[in-house]
Amino acid sequence: MLSSRPYLARALYQWLLDNDQTPYIVVDAEHAGVAVPSQFVQNGQIVLNVAPTAVRDLMMENDAITFSARFGGQPMQVVVPSQALIALYARENGVGMVFGHEPVMPGFEAEVAGDDAAASEDAGRSLSSVDSDTESSADVQAEASQEGDAPPKGRPSLRVIK
Repeated sequence: MLSSRPYLARALYQWLLDNDQTPYIVVDAEHAGVAVPSQFVQNGQIVLNVAPTAVRDLMMENDAITFSARFGGQPMQVVVPSQALIALYARENGVGMVFGHEPVMPGFEAEVAGDDAAASEDAGRSLSSVDSDTESSADVQAEASQEGDAPPKGRPSLRVIK
């Protein structure tokens, strides 16, 4: 499946504008393909105002966010690959979203060429492998139904109801 990050970012951006908020993005400036003004990077991240009054030609595509802006009076073309987007929030009240790590789904190519090792590692993961070192949810449910008690506390699991 495609990453949900660019879709959520576009929706959140529009929602913030509709509510008269100023959208800011937090970017991982050390991610491959990022083009941001390095003099404003702090701790490997940069916060950018992406309001329509602050940028020109904003494009929020599936692969990257691009726009033109001035930094210290100097024009610059900014490129933020989707995987480098850490958060999008409103300056006024901090309402927004922090984007977590999205594993690469089996059968789909990695979105970032420099992330081949992590992509091949993530590609082998599946939902069933998450619980491989613990009891399966079916075993837990079977034990709970035999004992007549509620399922044991711990990691949540899904239960199939037929």
